[in-house]
Amino acid sequence: MIYRSKAPLRIGLAGGGTDVSPYSDLYGGAILNVTVSLSAYANIQTTNDGKLTFQAFDRNEFESYSIEEPIPLTGTLDLLKGVYNRIQQDYTFVTKGLKLSTFVDAPAGSGLGTSSTLVVAILGAFVEMLKLPLGDYDIAHYAYEIERKDLQLAGGRQDQYAATFGGVNYMEFFADDKVIVNPLRIRNEYMQELENNLLLFYTATSRESATIIKEQQKNVNQKNEKSIDAMHKLKEQAQQMKEAMLKGKLNQIGEILDYGFIQKRKMAENISNNSLDALYEIAKKAGATGGKISGAGGGGFMIFYCPANTRFNVIEALGKLEGKIKPYSFTKHGLQTWTVEE
Repeated sequence: MIYRSKAPLRIGLAGGGTDVSPYSDLYGGAILNVTVSLSAYANIQTTNDGKLTFQAFDRNEFESYSIEEPIPLTGTLDLLKGVYNRIQQDYTFVTKGLKLSTFVDAPAGSGLGTSSTLVVAILGAFVEMLKLPLGDYDIAHYAYEIERKDLQLAGGRQDQYAATFGGVNYMEFFADDKVIVNPLRIRNEYMQELENNLLLFYTATSRESATIIKEQQKNVNQKNEKSIDAMHKLKEQAQQMKEAMLKGKLNQIGEILDYGFIQKRKMAENISNNSLDALYEIAKKAGATGGKISGAGGGGFMIFYCPANTRFNVIEALGKLEGKIKPYSFTKHGLQTWTVEE
């Protein structure tokens, strides 16, 4: 049998970084994000060869172990092995062998939540195989625990919930790992216009988000007023974005993004840099009214809001730079799983 799953990557539109502890524990965080037609895929194939095989096709990584061996975390394929180890710990199951393989439509470190989405997809495949009685909140929290606690990877909480629930969501984050996901019912014509006007641009660089996030956490712990005030303003930005989208005030979205771009740079060093700032100004001069660096910052994808017909001028301007426009569409689906009989 083959057990498959897919989970969507996300674009964060507002509030990024306020889902990270300790800020969310102390002050409460808020984020607005939307899932897109780029996904993480996981496949579990049962075998009879007495082997546990892990393979990431997009990264060209492969490891194999005997089913009697403990599975070590070596820095390679740790997301796959981490989920397997936790599932075995919590839901002991007997296997004659299995092959876990994955693929992600965007590179690691690109700012679209690739790592967390992949963990959700892998979990989904195990939920499908073992028929685990887990709901959406359970899966998202489970993925968070594996990534942040078991694997000790620094980061926030929005990605796991976006990948599991899918669609447009206004998320609230509180102490004790409490998360509330508020799906937004945005009129179809508003979403069509937003999709038309919002460009996704890959800067041809990736970054290690954990370094930026650890500095952000340090700034909160040390009560850095500039950094904390910026996070307060980003939480307000999420509320502004929610109102603009619900009411169809799309002409305000570029300004709201621009406001967030200014504030986010105050949260930690290296969120932006000279090349990203220059890229941002090129897009604005070509007609974009605002934008942001996706994810923790430092590289990866950027988004630009291009009202009216300015998208074509912005595409032309960005086409002269290293990097590329990435086609996408919004998706309403979150995690999906299914079984294939061989």
